[in-house]
Amino acid sequence: MKSIIYYISICCLILFFTACNKSNKENQDYLVFRYNENAAVNSLDPAFSRTRPSIWICNQMYNGLVQLDDSLKIQPDIAKSWDISADGLTYTFTLRRDVYFHKSHLFGADSTRAVTAHDFEYSLNRLQDGDIASPGGWILQNVKDFSAVNDSVFTIRLNKTFPAFLGLLTMKYASVVPHEAFEAKGYDFRAGPIGTGPFHFKIWEENVKLVLRKNNLYHEKDENGVRLPYLEAVAITFLPDKQSGFLQFVQGKLDFVSGLDPSYKDEILTPSGQLQPKYRDRVKMITGPYLNTEYLGFRMDGNNKAVKDRRIRQALNYGFNRSKMIMYLRNGMGTPATNGMIPTGLGGHGAKGYEYNPAKARALVAEYKKATGDNNPEIEMSTTASYLDLAEYPQREWQKIGLNVTIDVTPPTTLTQAIATGKVPFFKATWIADYPDAENYLSLFYSRNFSPGGPNYTHFKNEEFDRLYEKAFYITDDTERQALYKKMDSLVMDEAPVVPLFYDKAARFTGTNVTGLGINPLNLLVLKRVKKSR
Repeated sequence: MKSIIYYISICCLILFFTACNKSNKENQDYLVFRYNENAAVNSLDPAFSRTRPSIWICNQMYNGLVQLDDSLKIQPDIAKSWDISADGLTYTFTLRRDVYFHKSHLFGADSTRAVTAHDFEYSLNRLQDGDIASPGGWILQNVKDFSAVNDSVFTIRLNKTFPAFLGLLTMKYASVVPHEAFEAKGYDFRAGPIGTGPFHFKIWEENVKLVLRKNNLYHEKDENGVRLPYLEAVAITFLPDKQSGFLQFVQGKLDFVSGLDPSYKDEILTPSGQLQPKYRDRVKMITGPYLNTEYLGFRMDGNNKAVKDRRIRQALNYGFNRSKMIMYLRNGMGTPATNGMIPTGLGGHGAKGYEYNPAKARALVAEYKKATGDNNPEIEMSTTASYLDLAEYPQREWQKIGLNVTIDVTPPTTLTQAIATGKVPFFKATWIADYPDAENYLSLFYSRNFSPGGPNYTHFKNEEFDRLYEKAFYITDDTERQALYKKMDSLVMDEAPVVPLFYDKAARFTGTNVTGLGINPLNLLVLKRVKKSR
């Protein structure tokens, strides 16, 4: 009898502890934020944070001198304040004294140390080190020198004025890292990255999973004085198929899906861009402007006489309905690009572009044919398979105005190289802003930026544009400079070296139990203020 009672007691204890462990796991689950990356992450070193997946992860792990809010306004980060000299050449940053690197044995037994201005001197020197070959070195191309005045003061001197410079310092390339992690013999930064961000590195099984844990010493607090972040951990998986990642989200295994992929866009959204009825009770959709202009470009100094004629370029701009394209091909996720190359959300947006005007387009085509005798102009557009639908829609519309455009589908890397070297006369392209200033887009048309050495892939050249572009660098008043940007964009539109298609929108889908996940025009993932309810 005693043995039976003993056996029952043991079984009850096992069931009790099993239930407790399961209950604890379920109770703690709301403190973990899970999402999937369909692309691999090659590095967790901010000096190599070139791709969106790496930038998102590095944004949880590192800080710089300054940061952006969701309205793209520059805010203090490790620098609590800064001054810019009257000539716009010298930037002086005063640092906080309560920012610490993540705990590491490099600082002593499970210890840490405070960040100083000398750490920023070391970190920016890494970007300029040819042996390291960081792809982020370009953000310092206008920098003459920089130095730590003392532990709390850091100065940067430019060799020419560049009003957008502070925006460059918000990029993850400019994050601070400890010199010990690169100078300690045998230490592998890839296996143990150290930053200052709201989350610290825990586990990385490449192409399988990556886990970050809460940094209990993070310096930022919320409006009520509560130290950020709220979450205990971030868990990232690496399923390469976007549809598989979406299914994981629908099943409740992921908290977040970013973007609108063709494989599931019609499943989750109606043609007008609303959530499908079956998801409205359990999914939240967050949308906002994304600094990404999708466009078609012409090689202005190429051999194709049709695309070198402004009448044909303008006819192609007038000859299709951008609003219908966004509705039918993007489920309303985008804004028709009828106001130049500068997208919605940036100062300088609003140039006079091209509305749908088929009558005007037909007249321009007829005028070209009569003047040149070229009654069947040969125009070939190069694109990739991912954008084939965006090429075929205007192709059908252009037939109605008297232009037969053929489409050449090319692998992405091959097309990128062909565009840079001028081997294609008419091509599909994308420009996503690196920093929040319209100069980023106008640099595409500055004559000294001709590809392959620069981003002027169309080889557009206009003396008045170049003069205004150079003048803008000396204007520190934002309103005045942005008015100049708008004028420059109007000059570009008049010459039509490009066909702007649409200004993108960022779309995020979360469970209804997720709060604090904002959205910003750079589509940067910020998790320090995210909460999950039980």
